[in-house]
Amino acid sequence: MALPRLRTVVLVSGAALLTRRALKRRIARSPLWPLPALPEPVSGHSQRRATAVRRLLITERSEVAEGVVRLRLEGAGLPRWEPGAHLDLVLPSGLVRQYSLCGDPEDTGAYTVATRLVADGRGGSREVHDQLREGLEIEVRGPRNRFPLTEAPAYVFVVGGIGITPVLPMLRSLAASGADWRLLYGGRSRASMPFLEEIEKLGADGDRVTVVVQDETGHPDVAGALAELAPGTAVYCCGPEPLTDAVAAALPAGRPLHLERFSAAAGDAAGPGSGPFEVELRRSGRTVPVAAGQSVLAAVRTAAPHVAYSCEQGFCGTCQQRVLEGEIDHRDDLLTDDERGDSMLICVSRCRGGRLVLDL
Repeated sequence: MALPRLRTVVLVSGAALLTRRALKRRIARSPLWPLPALPEPVSGHSQRRATAVRRLLITERSEVAEGVVRLRLEGAGLPRWEPGAHLDLVLPSGLVRQYSLCGDPEDTGAYTVATRLVADGRGGSREVHDQLREGLEIEVRGPRNRFPLTEAPAYVFVVGGIGITPVLPMLRSLAASGADWRLLYGGRSRASMPFLEEIEKLGADGDRVTVVVQDETGHPDVAGALAELAPGTAVYCCGPEPLTDAVAAALPAGRPLHLERFSAAAGDAAGPGSGPFEVELRRSGRTVPVAAGQSVLAAVRTAAPHVAYSCEQGFCGTCQQRVLEGEIDHRDDLLTDDERGDSMLICVSRCRGGRLVLDL
């Protein structure tokens, strides 16, 4: 009796081993098995999604201007970052908001952000001002950089209000290196302009900084600041839409503009690609309709609620997805030309035809 039982055990064990090996080979061909194997997706595997999630301690909170709160978030062994980078804050309510890093990139023990209270905004800044206090731990993601400081023979910065936060580390770096730079910094009042004292000290040598206070002298002369630019000068702008539009209009044709907005650029809701269409989610085998007044993100989340998103305005990049088929109507100012070839931000961009196929 013992020999037949031994033979049975050996046969069953051998079959199980062969099954495990076959399953490993199948999964190696398609990590999402039993869904069909597709080329390596952008969705879920981009550098944006790969950034680590950390919990940091708020060790300092201060008001650096009227309605502007600065937070110091401490942790151990934090990655260094480059000027222009931002951090995702996961707020207590679950909202995710992006804030530019304005501290020292070499400080691996803390990140510093600042945010202005927007009374009629979408609730993120209100939550930061009302709920984030010293001693509270907060989840962060990043840092990530979509507004990097490029190498150039000279620089001109045009900034409005809280838009100084990503630019401040750039100015510190350029001042330390002896680079040629100028700044036009505008705001409603001196009391409302964050980091004004430090900015004026940075520009004290050589009259590099022009401060324009609206309640004293009116609006800044953007065209004058951008007149007679030397060849190769890099132009940076961060601020509200009227300011960014004025800078774009004042630049000579063909002159590149390094731009970071407070919100997405206004689009034409009645323009091409604004009608209904459908989106196929190739990996999940689902097809969802997108109504004329509905975003692709909202439609996709009815079938794939796990899809990551944040700003819903097309300027953070969290919802970028790979497009396998279809003509994209890009409505963001974030993606590069290369990225636009085969991906889109599904919170704002749409389809110019009747159908898109996403790698989801």
